[in-house]
Amino acid sequence: MLLDGSFEWLLHVHHTVDAWERENVRSEIRTSRFGTPTRLPTMQTALITGGNRGIGLAVARRLAALDLTVIIAARREQDARAAAEEVGARGVVLDVTVPATIHAAARWIDDEFGSLDVLVNNAGILPEVTNSEPKEIVDLAMFERTFATNLFGPVAVLEAMLPLLRRSAGGRVVNVSSTMGSLADQTNPSSPYYSMVMPAYQSSKAALNNITIALAKQLTDTTIKVTSVCPGFVRTDLTPISREQAPTSPEEAAEVVVQAATLPATAETGTFVGAGGAIAW
Repeated sequence: MLLDGSFEWLLHVHHTVDAWERENVRSEIRTSRFGTPTRLPTMQTALITGGNRGIGLAVARRLAALDLTVIIAARREQDARAAAEEVGARGVVLDVTVPATIHAAARWIDDEFGSLDVLVNNAGILPEVTNSEPKEIVDLAMFERTFATNLFGPVAVLEAMLPLLRRSAGGRVVNVSSTMGSLADQTNPSSPYYSMVMPAYQSSKAALNNITIALAKQLTDTTIKVTSVCPGFVRTDLTPISREQAPTSPEEAAEVVVQAATLPATAETGTFVGAGGAIAW
């Protein structure tokens, strides 16, 4: 089914997904697969893009509660400052689509801290959901806008921050992805995600997952671990219906992100996980 501007269709699909997950994911898996998040002794600093609201802000609160120095990145200075004051964190201007702000933030982190222990690539958009008149099944403008934030943005941030992560005794990279980007689910008629067709968003998340795999392979000789996570359908501003209709709170969604951000040294790298455990690529 193609997205035709109908929020009712999106809501129906997400409710189907939620029901499917409740049926197939037991609560004990949610609480025991990773264990309780624990700050590693070597972890001191964490940068969260899009950290001023939604999942990003919830993750910031959780990591700050683990005594990390959290750096909330936002596009506007006032948003970064307000969120940082709320959480007890530091704020920095960083727009993932503006390279100058990324490099300035990296220089500031270098000057202030000398290294970075956790990077959460959280910023993301889904403009297709409000594109009521797509030019075709594939709309170039939608791809350009979506990829600028969802793929090229994280890549630019990674390029700038990897030198700082390499200085960490145990760096962690968390790419906030989506099961909607799972090729296995997109091609499996029995999956509740099968009927979702939002090619720009889905391909941007599939590509981000590929970045996770490539980084994990290339960083095997380091202490850096890279994870893709799906937080689920969350009450955020990602779509017009999310805040009122989504079943998962930002605080609940933050759990899997924080788990990935605090992986122990013995944990596997290069995985794709959700609240219920491993997700097929």
